[in-house]
Amino acid sequence: MTLSQISKNRIALAAVCLTALMFGLEISSVPVILPTLEQVLHAGFKELQWIMNAYTIACTTVLMAAGTLADRYGRRRIFIISLALFGITSLICGLAQDASLLIVSRFLQGMSGGAMLICQIAVLSHQFQDGRARSKAFAIWGVVFGIGLGFGPIIGGMIVVLSNWHWVFLVHVPLAVLTLLLVLGSVAESSDPQAKKLDVLGIVTLSLSVFGLTYFITQGPDLGFASKAALGIIAATAAGFVIFIWVEKRQPYPMFDFSVFRIRNFSGAILGSIGMNFSFWPFMIYLPIYFQSGLGYDIVAAGASLLAYTLPTLVIPPLAERLSLRYQPRLVIPGGLLTIGAGFILMKYGSSAAHASWLTLLPGSLLAGIGLGLTNTPVTNTTTGSVPAARAGMASGIDMSARLISLAVNIALMGFILLEGILSYLRSAIPRELDGLRLRALAEKTASGNFASLRQGFPELVSLDASGAIVHAALVHGFGLVMLYGGIGVCILAVASFVVFGPERAVQYAANRKIKEIA
Repeated sequence: MTLSQISKNRIALAAVCLTALMFGLEISSVPVILPTLEQVLHAGFKELQWIMNAYTIACTTVLMAAGTLADRYGRRRIFIISLALFGITSLICGLAQDASLLIVSRFLQGMSGGAMLICQIAVLSHQFQDGRARSKAFAIWGVVFGIGLGFGPIIGGMIVVLSNWHWVFLVHVPLAVLTLLLVLGSVAESSDPQAKKLDVLGIVTLSLSVFGLTYFITQGPDLGFASKAALGIIAATAAGFVIFIWVEKRQPYPMFDFSVFRIRNFSGAILGSIGMNFSFWPFMIYLPIYFQSGLGYDIVAAGASLLAYTLPTLVIPPLAERLSLRYQPRLVIPGGLLTIGAGFILMKYGSSAAHASWLTLLPGSLLAGIGLGLTNTPVTNTTTGSVPAARAGMASGIDMSARLISLAVNIALMGFILLEGILSYLRSAIPRELDGLRLRALAEKTASGNFASLRQGFPELVSLDASGAIVHAALVHGFGLVMLYGGIGVCILAVASFVVFGPERAVQYAANRKIKEIA
């Protein structure tokens, strides 16, 4: 390899790492500014949910399509297009003056972000052909991605303190321009002459199913879960999912080959992937609200408190790899999920302490982060390593889709549980001065953390709850239920993953069968 080629590879790696940093920051820095957005954009609780979920659903929508388009038309070309669009949509997000525009622009930003994510992996794989160099490049990329996710909350908080919330989005504009310049001068074009046809019907039906289920959970309380509109939405969602399965089974080159789920290692690892995004990542959307409104911290202190939750995910993965080699993923992945669950239960007890603070939540936060770190890398390695090499890309796509779909659905579910938990507490604590609609509106204001506007919007509270103790207790109660849901749910998935992996003999049999398929 010539010196110029080595230099180009280093620049290409820097470009891909900058892209990973932007993607990670966009996921973890935005939650910490949600209480600020609630005040300045007058956004309701459901709009705050959609500000996060629009990005996640869009990533899911474009994920598999972007991989196919990149293979057919060139990974470098699609990478450049996605980078440019990410910069433009970040600019629109930063200039948004109302919640509706921000939600739409976040969806567009998520589409470009999902395409960027897929292209990063393809570019690194082509740019670094040597096995050792490739492993090193992916390791650096993973660390930078983790830094974006881990330090996003404190970075978002600092940006708001030094400037304003707009720059949490606008910061990506100069970063995208810089990355584009690096890509243009270093990344080599590559494509797949055997690229499969784009599975349009599969992509559309899966995306509509995810959106329909998320919409049903989020808007159901307003529509009425038993109303004709809500029942129509859930019926259309179920029909879309049935059509998706039918299409994928008849498709000669499906984006989801369901036959891989017969491989026990793959299915067990996918349950691990779902478990992480069932609990850990969606809860990070709501934790800043708890720290700022439940504990009264400012935005920087809230971001700093979140470091205990996110930093273990950076430190633990090397240990997880060693444990996975020694004790096998069939033990490490379920063990990691159980650790996350134990962390959530500890956080639940810490939040209900008489004088709750970041210290009472610290043991649970650290334990949950350690569990995520133990699970993430083994899941990624097992999903791609348990199938024949020719299907590794498809397996990776299923893994990433499982993560994003679980994340989108559970952002909605945790928001629903938080809101209903607050509402149930308010019903029992406040006499009947407030009717049902007013009480739900109060619960939504409480869930979004906007205590400042409660006295003006709900004058009945001045005499009923002069100190704000009832509203604060309702918020804490709701968050306790969310933590309990996350803890119990991920423990159930841990047991399911362990059962699906099966005993050591079954795992070894599956591995031998895979070797025969490759041969």
